[in-house]
Formats: sequence, structure tokens, C-alpha cells
Amino acid sequence: MSNRRPYVAGVDSSTQSCKVVVYDPSRKRVVREGRAPHPEGTEVDPEAWWAAFLQAVELAGGLDDVAALSVGGQQHGMVCLDAHGDVVRPALLWNDTRSAGAARDLIRERGADSRDDAGSEGAAWWAEATGSVPVASLTVTKLRWLADNEPENAARIAAICLPHDYLTWRIMGSPSLQALVTDRSDASGTGYMAREDPVYRRDILASALRVDEASASSLVLPVIAGPWDEAGRGDPGKGWGEIVLGPGCGDNAGSALGVGLEPGSALLSLGTSGVVAAVSAAPVADPSGLVTGFSDATGNWLPLACTLNASRIIDAMARVTGLDYGEFDEAALSVPDAGGLELVPYFEGERTPNLPDATAELRGMTLANSDRAHIARAAVEGLLGLMRYALDAVRSLGVPLDRVVLVGGGAKSAAVRALAPQMLDAAVELPEPGEYVALGAAKQAARVLGA
Repeated sequence: MSNRRPYVAGVDSSTQSCKVVVYDPSRKRVVREGRAPHPEGTEVDPEAWWAAFLQAVELAGGLDDVAALSVGGQQHGMVCLDAHGDVVRPALLWNDTRSAGAARDLIRERGADSRDDAGSEGAAWWAEATGSVPVASLTVTKLRWLADNEPENAARIAAICLPHDYLTWRIMGSPSLQALVTDRSDASGTGYMAREDPVYRRDILASALRVDEASASSLVLPVIAGPWDEAGRGDPGKGWGEIVLGPGCGDNAGSALGVGLEPGSALLSLGTSGVVAAVSAAPVADPSGLVTGFSDATGNWLPLACTLNASRIIDAMARVTGLDYGEFDEAALSVPDAGGLELVPYFEGERTPNLPDATAELRGMTLANSDRAHIARAAVEGLLGLMRYALDAVRSLGVPLDRVVLVGGGAKSAAVRALAPQMLDAAVELPEPGEYVALGAAKQAARVLGA
């Protein structure tokens, strides 16, 4: 690394915003950072991600002294490009549940029993083939939805990529579609990468799009790079110089890399979604669909259970009670329990358990517990109870998880931190607050560079 460019950068292009951190690998510290918002909603024009990235870079003080960069990003989103590299339609994000019916169809089609529930032949086939049973979050289900509901757009597809792939490609200067690149961690969340090897299942892609395998084989999919491979160079026309680009990673793999997750520990991330992830030396297959067998960013695997609802549970209930976050925590901890009040926290439907059409509700209300303190307590317990369900799903596959590393915006809640050890039945570690997806991406960039 030259003296002129002593730093690397990591990007977290998440559901809600783009964060850029500039990192000093020699001193192992973040030297500056910037953030820009993304639009709300479950479908987004990818151009908004590019605009947010440019704004975040500017707020982070630019990239003049950055030698390498990697992008971490929200998983599963469907980005379809035509032959000219233009976006076919707004990207469907991971939290768009309109493809729930498509997920059920894909499961039924792989089993002679024509069932789509846990334990069905179709679910077992998918778990063994890809490590994941289709749910509305996965890219493969969104492609089926597109084929069935917007066939004219499906017919225009020349390339399919994920949000982090698209942003990396734009940083390259949007060269040919063949320059698209991804990594194992993000590709493993599509539903059409093989469970044990980083290769695409074109037969699955063909089935999802209702085309023959020859047509599916003509579609451009991002090259699946190795964890420490150089993915390309940044567009020097942007004034950055030829920044070395890493392959990037999915957000959960980036967080695991950022906190240095080791076997025996779980990363519990409370962001827009709730994530329980554990590093494993071997792939897993869970036909129940609760745990997905993703890959991590280092060459191992990342058994993962994800909920659609997490920190927004507290956001929503803080609005209901009219309390700010500090007052909400104080109220939740002012009572010994929820007094029989129970929050079913499925505000956005749910993925774990797979209830895409579910809604939230308060149960067990009485005159004694219908106050802000008990409602706040029920909200925190509802959040942690949901995450305990996800944690136990990973444990049920034989993954020992006695320690939890708690990160994300939800971890800032004093009530969450206080109640987590007992409700999760695990020792809870709270690392210093940080942008761990972006930090993991920066660490990847440093290793790609050889720093």
C-alpha cells in the first residue's frame, strides 16, 4: 500500500441507508465515516443506492486516500438488468412478501406429495440442494413472481444480480454485464446456488423463470469470487484512481466478519431484521426452513435464522406509548414483568416462523396491565422472545451457541441489554457500537489488498 493511499473502505448498503467507513488497517480503527438514507418501501430503484453511495462517500471525506474497497449489502434483493445494463424494474427487496405464494409453489413442485409445509418432500429437496427452503425473502421466489405477474419484464432480463453486486458494478463504472461479480455469502441467499459448492443451479433458475435450461444458461449471473479475490477496479473517471475492489458480501456475513465471529458464538443483529448467525465448518440442511444454510465471507458456512421484525418492534411500540427511547427503556424496566400482557410482534409479516401474512397484536390486556410500562415491557419481551425462537432453531441443528454477540440498532436499548441474557439463555457480549457490516467489508478489502 502506497503512502498516498494508506486506508481501505467498507460499505454497508442496507435497507435503510448507505454507510461508508474509511478504515486504517495498520492501526485497526475507523478514521472517518459517512451515511446517506435510502428510500422507504419494499421495492426501490437501484439508482437510489448509487446516489446514496455517492453522498455517503462525500460525507466520509472522499476516497482519495483509499486503496481498496468492498461492499456489504442487504441480501436477496432481485435486481434485473436488460442487455444494455439498464434496470428492468424496481428491485424487490428481501422484505417484500408478495412472492410468498411463489415460494409455496416452488416447494410443491419439488415433491410428489404436493405439500409446501415443513417436513414435505419439496422442502427436503430444497434444503439438500441449496441449504434453504424457499420463503418470500429469497431471490428465487421473486423471480417466479416476476415470471407469473410481469412476463413482459421477465422476458427482458439479460442479467440478474443482488444489491451489493449492482453497487460494486456501478463503482467499476458499469462495464459489460460479464463484469458483474458477487461472493459466496450473498450468492448462497439467492436460492439457486448449490448448498456445498459455489456454483449456480441453472436448472433451478430455469424452473423459477418458467424457461428452458438453455434460456437460463444464456442469462448473465455474477461471477462468484473467492473470499479474498480481487473483483475489479473502481472507475478512475470518478476521480478515485484505480481502487482495488473486493468481492463484497451479504450484510450478515459482513457483520460476522466485522465482529470476528468464531465457532460456538452467535451473532445476534437487531436491525431492520433480526438475525441469528453462527460460523460453521460444514454446511447444514434444515427442511423445516427455519434455518438457512448460507455461506460466510471467509470460506466457511453461516447457518442463519432471520426474522422480518426486530428493532422496529420497539420503534412501533414507542410511537404507541408516546415515549422516547430512553423513557421507553425506563418504563420497560420499571416493572418486573409484562403482567400477563403479550405482544405478538409480526408487524411486517414474519419469516421465522414463516407467516408472511401475519400481523402484530397485543394479547391479555387487563385494567392492571394497560399502561405504558407494561406495554413497553411486553414489547421488549416480544422482541427477545422472537429472537430466542430463532436462536433455538439454530441450536436444534446441533450448533452449540452459548455466547451471543449483540449488535445493531436494537442493541442500544438498555431494556434489551438487561433482559437478553435470561431470555436468550446465553452469555451476552456487547462490543463497542459500530457499523459492523461496513467494518467487515473494510476488513475484507484490506485482506484482498494484502494489508
